[in-house]
Amino acid sequence: MDNRRKPFRAQKDEFQEQVLDLRRVTRVVAGGKRFRFRVTVAVGDGKGRVGVGVAKGSDVAQAVDKAKIAAKKEMIRVPIKNGTIPHEVTAKFSAARVLLRPARKGNGLLAGGAVRTVLALAGVSDITAKCLGTTKNKLTNALATIEALKKIKPAK
Repeated sequence: MDNRRKPFRAQKDEFQEQVLDLRRVTRVVAGGKRFRFRVTVAVGDGKGRVGVGVAKGSDVAQAVDKAKIAAKKEMIRVPIKNGTIPHEVTAKFSAARVLLRPARKGNGLLAGGAVRTVLALAGVSDITAKCLGTTKNKLTNALATIEALKKIKPAK
């Protein structure tokens, strides 16, 4: 019987990640201000699964790791047909409103900011998206996109 430990091999993660937003937040205490970092991370496998996570940490690396774990817990499945979504959908989250429209093959990913990142990580290659809300906040735009993707019914 061989009692030696097996060598550690880092497991390859099937998910790609993208940091959408990084902010320094403060808490005022008796001695002054305490700084922390809030990170918004989008995680996807490029095959229809995507999630957005938000976390805080005392340093950026810790906050990114925590946000990545939160995004994997909040993962949703997107029904993709021929590189696009089956039908048009709109969604609202806080002040952000997002419109997603299917597009023909070869049209490309016509979207901007956080919406583009979330859709790309989901594996959508042909779509037209528009932020209809007045906010530029990447976190709310990303979460509005997730809400829109949740509303999509699979094609028959």
